[in-house]
Amino acid sequence: MTTAYDFTATDIDGNPVDLSTYRGHPLLIVNTASKCGFTPQYQGLEKLHREYADQGLVVLGFPCDQFAHQEPGDEDEIKNFCSLTYDVTFPMFAKVDVNGDDAHPLYQWLRQQKSGILGSRVKWNFTKFLVDKSGAVVARFAPTVKPEKLTDDIDKVL
Repeated sequence: MTTAYDFTATDIDGNPVDLSTYRGHPLLIVNTASKCGFTPQYQGLEKLHREYADQGLVVLGFPCDQFAHQEPGDEDEIKNFCSLTYDVTFPMFAKVDVNGDDAHPLYQWLRQQKSGILGSRVKWNFTKFLVDKSGAVVARFAPTVKPEKLTDDIDKVL
């Protein structure tokens, strides 16, 4: 696998999604959680999605329960929470692991492309990977970096 578009993931409704669907679009790929101190970042991610969608940016949310059991719900519960609490309209996927032997292949690849403060491991919920229009990872952002701080980097990949 050489680009983000080479992977397949299951969406939150249980349907396989070939990420090549997004070929030519910059992506912001985020591991999310509903019961985390960073959960309010859903609001900022949705704002980015709405502000930049016409320019091609696609935000992709990947719920993960690997950090202090902060995503305990099933896909229906996650979908309802995101919709009712933050009016999330960007694509959400089924719960995945982002670290370890069972990490989703996309996350194995993302981590190899851009290391973070803990090496290649994802540190916590709401780690963000920015992918350019060619499918290459161009930046990785710590969970503490709020979505609204990403606009300069997003502008560069548009």
